[in-house]
Amino acid sequence: MKRLRRENRRQVVYDVLLFVALGVFVAAMGPDPFQDPAGFGTVTVPRWVLAGVAVLVGRPYPLAALVLLLPLGPWRFSEGFATVDLSWLLPRRNVKILPLLPTSPFIAWYAYLTGRRMARGGPALVAFCLIALVGVVVVLSRGGDLALWVSMATAVAGTYVVPHLFGVLRRKLLQQRRQARMSAEAQARLRERARIAREMHDSLGHDLALIAVRAAGLELAPGLAPAQVKAAGELRLAAADATERLRQIIGLLREDSDAAPLAPAGEEVPELVRRAADSGMSISLDLAPGPVPGLAAAVVQEGLTNAAKHAPGAAVAVSVAPHLVRVRNGPPRSRPTARTGGLGLAGLRERVRLAGGTLTAGPAGDGFELTVTLPREGEEDPR
Repeated sequence: MKRLRRENRRQVVYDVLLFVALGVFVAAMGPDPFQDPAGFGTVTVPRWVLAGVAVLVGRPYPLAALVLLLPLGPWRFSEGFATVDLSWLLPRRNVKILPLLPTSPFIAWYAYLTGRRMARGGPALVAFCLIALVGVVVVLSRGGDLALWVSMATAVAGTYVVPHLFGVLRRKLLQQRRQARMSAEAQARLRERARIAREMHDSLGHDLALIAVRAAGLELAPGLAPAQVKAAGELRLAAADATERLRQIIGLLREDSDAAPLAPAGEEVPELVRRAADSGMSISLDLAPGPVPGLAAAVVQEGLTNAAKHAPGAAVAVSVAPHLVRVRNGPPRSRPTARTGGLGLAGLRERVRLAGGTLTAGPAGDGFELTVTLPREGEEDPR
């Protein structure tokens, strides 16, 4: 009984109006209440009751309403959507194609709702077999003329089958749309996770690399006891191991396709250089006049991180111009402790590509150079 309750006033008004309209058409099909009151009471009133029950159960159970309205189906074959001449095949000339009654639109509506709301096809198949059986009985009771068979077949197809198939099609389209929306939402969540993972990898990896630089400086500082030198070396190795574990864990969440051109949170090039210098790196900055590229901080951070991990103690030169960012380091002064990961450069390369620029990274003399060239305003990416 709970499913028969309407959820809001709008549904109540809609179903009341539907019953009123159906009742008017049902009355139009029956005897005149003024000329034949008895016939009206024995024919139209029971049909009204049947229509009322159909409207009551039709919202949660459209298939039940479709079965209840079977007595009001298109079984008269006197009026039709079209009349054709089949004298070349049948003895009758005027054969009704898609017979119609005043109640046919309501029946077609519930047939549509059956396909629209019911995912299971078994109950609908049984109901349509019952509908076809009713049509066969009607035709046989009228003599089984071939013209009646044609009328009955088109009536079942046009009133029941075609609207039902439209409902099924509509349900499938809505399912596809819903799946596409859910897939888009899932992709958005994955992209956001990858963006956070990239920022964590870049920021934390950079900080851990600076910790390793500080530890290496302590390890070489004069005047320390052997135990302190050993502790500094263990700290340097621990920072390198933590960087590698971070790369492995965060790398699982990263996507090559995710490369939104976001700079490190709140950090600019001079601040990055200052922090690296405070950590003990030998670093110089050449900041040309003019606007700083939006990707400059990300490029410098990646270059400094790589230098700290793979070339500890090396001198680093940072050059930033409006359309060029370069980070170059010399040869390492101590043995590197980090293993090559490649995720940072791969992500940065994609971000530069989306910005329309180019990235080159590789050996330069006895050191390593990372260079990013960005297009000037108004220039198009030649690729």
